[in-house]
Amino acid sequence: MTVRRLPALTGLLVLAVLLTGCGIRATEVPTDYGPAPSRVRCSLAEPDVSTQAAPGLPAQVFLLCGSSLVAVDRTVRVPDGASDSGRRVLVAQGLLDELAAQPSAAEKEAGYTSDVRRGLTVTGPRSGDPEDTLRLSTDPDDLTSYALAQVVCTFSDSAAAEGDGSVILAGPADRSARRYSCTDEVRARPGSNEPPADEVAGG
Repeated sequence: MTVRRLPALTGLLVLAVLLTGCGIRATEVPTDYGPAPSRVRCSLAEPDVSTQAAPGLPAQVFLLCGSSLVAVDRTVRVPDGASDSGRRVLVAQGLLDELAAQPSAAEKEAGYTSDVRRGLTVTGPRSGDPEDTLRLSTDPDDLTSYALAQVVCTFSDSAAAEGDGSVILAGPADRSARRYSCTDEVRARPGSNEPPADEVAGG
């Protein structure tokens, strides 16, 4: 009887050694760590078809997610036949409207928000401004650091600016326009890093 049980005993010992070597510990207590997260924060599980299907000029706006800015796809409608300066203003206004709109359901689920409020408008340059100036209905200094970073980074990365990572902004009052830059630091920490700004000479 003893001889017949030895192979079975040897097999159990080998199995125990293998389990120990793999770092697997037997337990009689069921474990439940809950369901795996279905979506990584600040990352859409799939492209937002609703924003892609809209007619117009493809563009990107910068929304807030966590403590940083994240670019998301949008479209902006621009009428045919608009002059260069008129087109720039129309694109800028369309981008402002997208920034002020509620993020889509998928974007909300992923944690996207916006600090840009509805009602913000933009016009072109006044006499004495550089020709690519965009004047906001609210002074840039009166925007929150988050909203200003969203506007600057969105404009500077679009047809509303010259495509050099900066944009010339001013408020409604007669004050000098300033060139704002969207830097890596601004995109990473818009709450503590306001876009650098330098006054520019008139056109």
